[in-house]
Amino acid sequence: MNRIGILGAMPEEISGVVSLLKDKTEVIKGMRTYYLGTINDIEVVVVFSRWGKVASATTVTHLIIEFGITELFFTGVAGAIHPDLNIGDVVIANSLIQHDLDARPIMKRFEIPLLGKTILCPPKEMLDKAVESIDELIRDESLIHLLSPKQREKFSLSNPKMVVGQIASGDRFFASHEDKEGLLVMLPEVLCVEMEGAAVAQVCFEYNIPYVIIRTISDEANDNSVVDFNEFISQIASRFGVEIVKKMLKK
Repeated sequence: MNRIGILGAMPEEISGVVSLLKDKTEVIKGMRTYYLGTINDIEVVVVFSRWGKVASATTVTHLIIEFGITELFFTGVAGAIHPDLNIGDVVIANSLIQHDLDARPIMKRFEIPLLGKTILCPPKEMLDKAVESIDELIRDESLIHLLSPKQREKFSLSNPKMVVGQIASGDRFFASHEDKEGLLVMLPEVLCVEMEGAAVAQVCFEYNIPYVIIRTISDEANDNSVVDFNEFISQIASRFGVEIVKKMLKK
């Protein structure tokens, strides 16, 4: 039996997905509410990951062990690191790294203890599925048409672009240009930063669960970050996430 786990990095990001569920039931465990049901006749479990690497790793472990998911979608927001990224752009991870992991001199910087890996990559089939789905949404302008002219103007949004590349995760919020530049010196391939994806990827790797991490750029990870972050999450990122999940579940 296939059962897809759907993680959101914010409560607002999963509420729209939860509204799509048929035959919905709820299970509360470990301070988390898991929503079970079907979307397009596919069994899914939707849950807020909670913030940070430990919380999100705990959540996905529970999805695997308690609910028996067979694959995982993770949607959420991220701060841009690459200068070509704009607010509203969608980044699909083809590799993930924990930027705050440093066990030197025992092992090299960023290496995951016992795994001997510094980066983790989603299975090609899952990555290709996400790229195809989101490329269609971008090309037919489905995402930007979800928004009112006022919303587009407020967040300076044009039709978003899709970028595939490396995402860095860590238990740290980037709030200055110096933080951003410092990360790029260490990890020049990183497109954006968030606080969960690489930890989720590690759990999925260890349990052999196919996964994909998809992030919408909410800010520039510096002093120019979006002022009304909560509004961006509830009005922009959450709508993008719902459309992405709907598209992924049609493939």
